Amino acid sequence: MLRALAIACCLTAAFPAIAAENTLTAAETAQGWQPLFDGKTLQGWHSFGQKGTGKDWSVVDGAIQLDRDLKAPDADFADLVTEKEYENFDLKLEWKMTACADAGVMFNVKESPKYKYTWETGPEMQIADLVCTKPDSYTLYERSGDLFDLISSDIENVNENGHWNAIEIIVDHGHVQFFQNGHKTVDTTLWTPEWTALVAKTKFAKMADFARFHKGRIALQGGEDKGVPPIRIAFRNIRIKELN
Repeated sequence: MLRALAIACCLTAAFPAIAAENTLTAAETAQGWQPLFDGKTLQGWHSFGQKGTGKDWSVVDGAIQLDRDLKAPDADFADLVTEKEYENFDLKLEWKMTACADAGVMFNVKESPKYKYTWETGPEMQIADLVCTKPDSYTLYERSGDLFDLISSDIENVNENGHWNAIEIIVDHGHVQFFQNGHKTVDTTLWTPEWTALVAKTKFAKMADFARFHKGRIALQGGEDKGVPPIRIAFRNIRIKELN
């Protein structure tokens, strides 16, 4: 029996506890991670420019899910944003979508009547089905893992539609890193002369406040109408650790 207990202890040490979906382990909590989704409700989120959440957003099977109604008014599928603003952070989540769908995760989003869309202020990590999203999957700087329209990943490592993908966004005093399925796809620094020159070559040059804010909301995009109906995009295991 003592030997069995010793083996069990060794196995526990070798294989740390794995949290259930949408929960944190004790070690993650001790490290400062906080959940941004409880797995059951949309508490902590609202649709951009609204008090509540649009009708196309719900919680299904432990995931925040967008069921995109192509005939619905914009308010029904407006991007979800966090109630809280974040400045320096490490964000992790998982996503999956139906064939040919397209979305994104934005950060440093400023919510104000001055702006109609999240992407007027917030840089975007593109997420998209690689196989047949047009034109994004075939366009550099607009593929999954890219910093949309600005920096392209050196590889394509998206799982087939219907399967989960893990992404991470780290923003640390302007230093931005993107990871997709364990591979770093973007590494850049905001607000430098090089960054300003890069933005000047894109459509964002016409948006005076794009990527200007050092703090803002995190957004899950719901506004794209690309994909093979029914269009569904899901997010789970959304967690964040604020950095000093």
